[in-house]
Amino acid sequence: MTAYLTLENGATFQGEFFGKPLSPSGEITGDVVFSTGMTGYLETMTDPAVYGQVVVQTFPLIGNYGVISADLESDTIHAKAYIVKYLCQVPSNFRSEEALDTFFMQKGVTGVKGIDTRALTKIIREKGALRGKITTRPLSESEAAEIRLPGSEATNAIAAVSAKTPAIYGEGKLKVALLDLGVKHSTIRHLTRRGCQVHVFPYNTGAEAILAINPQGICLSSGPGNPAAAENAPIVETIRALQARGIPMFAMGMGHLLLALANGYQTEKMAHGHHGANQPVKDMATGRVYITAQHHGYAVAAPNPAYQNVNDGTCEGLDYGHAFSVQFDPGVGPKDTEFIFDQFTERVKAYAAG
Repeated sequence: MTAYLTLENGATFQGEFFGKPLSPSGEITGDVVFSTGMTGYLETMTDPAVYGQVVVQTFPLIGNYGVISADLESDTIHAKAYIVKYLCQVPSNFRSEEALDTFFMQKGVTGVKGIDTRALTKIIREKGALRGKITTRPLSESEAAEIRLPGSEATNAIAAVSAKTPAIYGEGKLKVALLDLGVKHSTIRHLTRRGCQVHVFPYNTGAEAILAINPQGICLSSGPGNPAAAENAPIVETIRALQARGIPMFAMGMGHLLLALANGYQTEKMAHGHHGANQPVKDMATGRVYITAQHHGYAVAAPNPAYQNVNDGTCEGLDYGHAFSVQFDPGVGPKDTEFIFDQFTERVKAYAAG
């Protein structure tokens, strides 16, 4: 079935559906963002941070190593829709369990193939993140104009992806409380491998309930949405109360943004965000540059960041003393950022030792 993607500036692209097709009268509207990286498409589409977004892969061939359940960052596809140039229907990898088309059908998610993703990416690069609508027919000029109306950005995004009940992972001696804002599987794996017993709490858990387990460390996960959205205000208050206790705290992604709000910083929407596995980040103390994986559309307005993006100069990390944060996803993609988890667990060990 023919698929049409129309952007809010009127640009229209034609392709074909894969996964769950739309009904003749169906439509999907959302912010269209592009994600870079030659590999990592499984991690991207299952990252809770992309919830509510229409994700475009810049690399032209997607699906060539199929679906590998061990590489997924969550149990479902969080992208609202997924756009590729070429979809590989016959994956070749000894770990592959099925093709992407089958996976998308099982998860009930719509994909579009055959679109000129190079031309689409150039538009987003020049104009910034644009709202778009996927339909089964071309839109009229007046219908395309309606895409510009506000309201397409996902609301209550953190609530949609956070755990519904508390859970415990690992049997380590270091007790870490993790506030689930859209946590990835890899984050929990990195902590448990370093001797942590991870107590995962839903996003709306109060500070008293979290402190009741007597944590030796507190982690704020990554996640989706606008950090300054009104529905996130209670989370900011919880974070402020937790930070006041002086327990070692580490935040990443959305956690980094909310921790900044709790400390009086402001956040701002970026032109097209950082999405992909090759964002260069500079450690301002040492001058070393790391290649990082990221999925976010907002940044902290901070004059003296601990880490800074080399491409656009945006804040990539802050140090508050016993609490610190990074905008990127440590331990995802390039392995040279795993040291962030080592830094956190060393602080937890020191706190536990008194």
